[in-house]
Amino acid sequence: MNQKPIRDFILKNYKHFNAARLVEAAQGWVDFLDGGNKMFLAMAGAMSTGELGISLAEMIREGKIHGISTTGANLEEDIFNLVAHDYYEKIPHYRSLSADQELELRNRGLNRVTDTCIPEEEAMRRIERKVLKMWQAADQAGERYFPYEYIYQILRSGELEEFYQIDPANSWVLAACEKDIPIFTPGWEDSTLGNMFTADVIGGRIGSFGVMKSGVEQMEFLIRWYLANTQDNALGFFQIGGGIAGDFSICVVPLIQQDLKKDCRLWGYFAQISDSVTSYGSYSGAVPNEKITWGKLDIDTPSYIIESDASIVAPLIFNYVLES
Repeated sequence: MNQKPIRDFILKNYKHFNAARLVEAAQGWVDFLDGGNKMFLAMAGAMSTGELGISLAEMIREGKIHGISTTGANLEEDIFNLVAHDYYEKIPHYRSLSADQELELRNRGLNRVTDTCIPEEEAMRRIERKVLKMWQAADQAGERYFPYEYIYQILRSGELEEFYQIDPANSWVLAACEKDIPIFTPGWEDSTLGNMFTADVIGGRIGSFGVMKSGVEQMEFLIRWYLANTQDNALGFFQIGGGIAGDFSICVVPLIQQDLKKDCRLWGYFAQISDSVTSYGSYSGAVPNEKITWGKLDIDTPSYIIESDASIVAPLIFNYVLES
């Protein structure tokens, strides 16, 4: 019986162009890990609402990913989906919605992400009520944590289990929590929970912004984590999309070398899935060679760009790696 159906299909059919780059990046990931190295994932967009957790969670559980940098939206939306999946609504005809139809969705408490609507009350407000208690407890105890650590506290408390509406095996944040890997969320305030946290402090429900560790503290943590995880081998960098999730984390290497004046390894592998057109000044559309000039990659770093839709490509690569 064939135990590697996706990998075998890809190897048979994906011979040229973006398809060939997919194979090269996936096999490069396998070879990199086989060399005793580790992989770091940077994830932008709304991949959690796109249910990437179905394949990503297994990658984390199988030890194929060792650290993650992502938007605050991806962090929270994986948990929203975990507890409110049955209340989500699919909008197949989203491209033809009128402004009045969009307003109708808003009035029903539905927040649209492309073809999928997230329910305000069952997802966002349900999690807000739970996490607010964690923020307040930290405030009263004089403690401070990163955004992902509060999410881990909620998951480990078991308070959400009665609301689970998907197989927990398909939650990538739950998998990361079980493996206790760090999730860096640069620009976390640009998220639903980040907005709620700000309102809770201003409204007096939390005494201080200080209970949430800041972005520069996340960078300091990333520096220490990167150095600890590259003592004996290298870290690879797999990037979905562009933006702050990728740029924040990949910059740790030039920060260490050029600003701290300390020696460290460069990233040992780089791959990006992006549909951003290479253009003037676009980070998302920058080719890997540009990163050489910034001291992030070396001239012989295995590097790949797959110019395609991550919601299609990422699960294929993940399953290729899992089946190898």
